[in-house]
Amino acid sequence: MTLDRPEISDLVIAFEPATLERLPVPRDEVLATLERHGMSAAARLVARWPHPEGVLDARFVDAVLLRAHLELQRLSEEFRQGERMRSLLVPLLDTLRRERVPGPYRVVDVGCGLGYVIRWLAAHGGLGDDTRLIGCDYNAPFISFATRLAAEEGLRCEFAVANAFQLSEPATIFTSTGVIHHFRRESLDRFLGEQGASGASAFLHFDTKPTYLAPIGSWIFHRARMREPLALHDGVLSAVRAHSPDTLAAAARRTCPEFAVGVHDGARELVPVLKVMLALVGVRRELRGAYLERLGPLAGRLGELA
Repeated sequence: MTLDRPEISDLVIAFEPATLERLPVPRDEVLATLERHGMSAAARLVARWPHPEGVLDARFVDAVLLRAHLELQRLSEEFRQGERMRSLLVPLLDTLRRERVPGPYRVVDVGCGLGYVIRWLAAHGGLGDDTRLIGCDYNAPFISFATRLAAEEGLRCEFAVANAFQLSEPATIFTSTGVIHHFRRESLDRFLGEQGASGASAFLHFDTKPTYLAPIGSWIFHRARMREPLALHDGVLSAVRAHSPDTLAAAARRTCPEFAVGVHDGARELVPVLKVMLALVGVRRELRGAYLERLGPLAGRLGELA
């Protein structure tokens, strides 16, 4: 299985970049792409989906993606993704206050999906009244679902169908969880470059840590916990496609020279079973020293912030 094999979810939904208008997706084009990558099982799965006039049925696709993300949220819960984000975010917010960076501090989650991490932070983060939590995604059903859950739970956060880099009020900190592996080569450079150009103070991007055990562990977890075929397929493949720490750091340093960049929990381990996630961390260079100081013992797991 190669790093270039696409996830089904990346192929079956498309948007016009400027307007975010939903675009029709011809089924045969998806099947051709999957077959070209030798992904016959994935092609057989998509071939069974309804496709009036040759175009994948948008409502059916939305329902499949929603079921898959509801199942994948279990991974966020069991891997304690909210707590992982909070551990690096609280010292970062403290740094901004200490260095007198003007607030309010807008934490914008890119590709937030059902908004689990943003909702967890709103419920348990204790981030302060000067912090606003915003989740952005192109997928309107995801945003509708996240907004409804936040309202039911009485949480102080918001969600928007929007390009996270083109908000009317720009982000102070960009975050994401399980998103950055979707960007390959030039698109990874563009994704990171947008953050440098945006004027943001920092970014925190969590993703699967690529180790020799990650694909096996991911397969076992998904077989045990998932029932939606799309979640089974894409969840395992996402572990295979995860970028190495060196790839992430090199891309960020190349495209965001104004940031000091490091990879938290990116060090190699003999038995990599305890640290299943890593985080690409970037802070404006003038904030580097203060952030390392506020991290305390966690700074030792960050590696070189350069």
